[in-house]
Amino acid sequence: MSTSLRLGVAEFRARPGRALLPGVALVVGVACLLAALVLSDALTRSVDEGAPLTPSAVGHVVDVKPPSYDGPAAGEQTRPALDDALLARLSAVGRAVPVQVAQADLLDAGGRAGQHRADVHVQQPDLVRWPLAEGRQPAAGGEVAVDKITAYERGLKPGDKIALAAADGRPFEVTVSGVLKKGGVDSLPVLVAGPDLARKLDLRPETEQVWVIGGTREAVAAAAGASYVVWTPAPDADKVGNDLMFVLLPFSVLALATAVFVASATFRAVYAQRQRQTALLRCIGAQRGPLVRRSLFEALLTGAMAGIGGALLGGPTAWILARTFDVTGISALFGAVELSPDLLPSLGYVVLGVVVAALLSVTAAVRPAINAARVSPLAALREADNEVPTRSVRRLRLVFGLLFTGGAALLAVAAVAAKGTTAAPLAVTFSAIAAVTGLFWVLGPVTVPFLARAFGRIGGTQWKLAGAEVRRMPQRSASVALPLLLASSMVTFFLVLLGGAQQMSYQFANEERPDATVVDAGARPLPEIPQLPGMAARVVLHKAENASAADPEEFKAWLRAQKVGGAERFAAGTAIVPLHWGDRPFVESDGKRYEVVGNVSGTLTGYEPVVAGPAAGPAQKVLVALQPGVDPARFRADLQAALPDNPTVIVRTDADERAEADRYLHLGTVLMMVLLGLSVAVAVTGIGTALTISVQERRKELALRRALGVTRGGLQSGVVAEAVMLALVGVIGGGALGFGYAQIAILSTGIDMSLPGLAVVLPLVIGAAAVVALAVVAAFGPSRGAARIRPAAGLASG
Repeated sequence: MSTSLRLGVAEFRARPGRALLPGVALVVGVACLLAALVLSDALTRSVDEGAPLTPSAVGHVVDVKPPSYDGPAAGEQTRPALDDALLARLSAVGRAVPVQVAQADLLDAGGRAGQHRADVHVQQPDLVRWPLAEGRQPAAGGEVAVDKITAYERGLKPGDKIALAAADGRPFEVTVSGVLKKGGVDSLPVLVAGPDLARKLDLRPETEQVWVIGGTREAVAAAAGASYVVWTPAPDADKVGNDLMFVLLPFSVLALATAVFVASATFRAVYAQRQRQTALLRCIGAQRGPLVRRSLFEALLTGAMAGIGGALLGGPTAWILARTFDVTGISALFGAVELSPDLLPSLGYVVLGVVVAALLSVTAAVRPAINAARVSPLAALREADNEVPTRSVRRLRLVFGLLFTGGAALLAVAAVAAKGTTAAPLAVTFSAIAAVTGLFWVLGPVTVPFLARAFGRIGGTQWKLAGAEVRRMPQRSASVALPLLLASSMVTFFLVLLGGAQQMSYQFANEERPDATVVDAGARPLPEIPQLPGMAARVVLHKAENASAADPEEFKAWLRAQKVGGAERFAAGTAIVPLHWGDRPFVESDGKRYEVVGNVSGTLTGYEPVVAGPAAGPAQKVLVALQPGVDPARFRADLQAALPDNPTVIVRTDADERAEADRYLHLGTVLMMVLLGLSVAVAVTGIGTALTISVQERRKELALRRALGVTRGGLQSGVVAEAVMLALVGVIGGGALGFGYAQIAILSTGIDMSLPGLAVVLPLVIGAAAVVALAVVAAFGPSRGAARIRPAAGLASG
């Protein structure tokens, strides 16, 4: 054992660069792992710091008892209310404080309400529930605290003014007294206000709980009644813990797995480089066991050093991810912005990085070390400058490769045949695994050089030489291309699925629906909507019991303008129902029965029946058909300009559905590309390490090229061409594989999805260009090393 340790230390002292080369990928992989952990800690800390707290003065919390499974059916249960009667009973025991949430319209810079209303949490002045990041708690009736996402997006700070709409729709200004530590999830505004302001904003706020200060639990429970539950609040009951860690952790584990692939390929190349040294040791009596232990000890040291480096890079990587999430809008999805992850790792994370990297390094080195120790002593008399396996090995590889590939094809066919069942996604998954194993692992030394040969034909001399180098070391080239291929295939697979989901949302958005729908953001009665240029027809829907009421002639004229049929018999005393209602013979509304005489798409009327009756209720919606060629955005602007005293009147158009789908596709695309890009970054390091080893092995060849007149720039461009070729093999091969399996997955679901459009293709092209650019960067060091080789010294080194 001591001999193995001495040999391992001697190798580090003699060639530290070569010994540490397999750890480069592990450095990036550990950095990704710790970046995910550090960023998750920052996310969790941000959310937990903004979570509502129950004041210490509150002794008891009263809520509605959840329904029991052995009680009445869900539709027959009557939920008891947290109303004034309950408050009166509880007030006889102690101080009863309702925990309420109101709804309000936060107006934008133009003085108009948005599509989404703000949650206004009612806070008593002496019972502070929401912690602040800056400023002070709202005290006066004209003060509010805003969530940090709203403050970030609107540039608000304590002392600024914002506009709200009162319960009657009239705008008024309030002062921002503070900024909450909480962030509104998906940019939905959250405000905190006192009871007086909350009543001005919403006449009927929702009561979520009732706090009771004073009294015993038994007395509170007796006063509340059997329909309510009473519990003692916990200090951290509203905190989320570490749940957000699982958002980023799977992608960092994937990056670590990629690092193991790259490290294993690098160990194999490093051990092949010192094949003569190993053979000489075998000639003088060295046993295989000590040689294997020496290699594993080197791998352990390499992994430990990589773990320290990765731990130091984890914080800066997390900071870069946090800034990326801010810029792209992903942070708002988590309700967190401007995260500040720790730049320096804690001692626990350093230990974790070292242990993980060391274990993975040893794991990656086991097989290459065993194979290297099996070298025959006679190999000391040979040059190991190529990787030509024996005929039996090639034959065995072909047989297993065809078996895996054929199995993948059969599983893909089975997945499509079993579409719509739970077995289909499992078949797709195992088929993809078998395809990658067969085509790019077992048959990788054949597939990768074949693809490289195709690229070599489209370039000049440097490309042909690069292709020859890939074919000279097919096993190494396949090992380097495999991680990049896996990462590329996963990126393509998920983006194509997202594109298919987007196409489905477009199909939903393209269903029959009004060209424009005019409503009040807070469901207030609508004012008189003026007749504007561009309107082809319109119909006013009035509120009725279980339905909407409309003038039959006005409704039929609007349907004709929308080019929709189904209401030809609509007249007084009749009703039109959504298609999904089936064959119901009548509709009851406001104590009257209306005969069903037609069906229309539910997206046209808001999935409610429309009865032809007197307009007794308030106007709640106006459906507008626009003339051909009228811009919906322009119509919205004209209508809002015509209603300056009604800031809460909003216009929803068909284009809004598509824009919302595009927004979520964009966020999903960016999130997938960023997180899966961690694996791509690790995979690209494999190209850099492979080129470094290749340059070391070909010093004599490169020196000969220099002696024959090749310039330094020519040598550099040759190394860069090899990096670009390997990157293209991984990107295009993985892209084709991912695209194909995404289509198989879509077919296996039985859902009709169209092929993705430019919104998916463009990110893939940009991502491929970024990978090629990273490969060029990874080749910078090896190409510089090749250019520095002097002809005389290089030829003498042979």
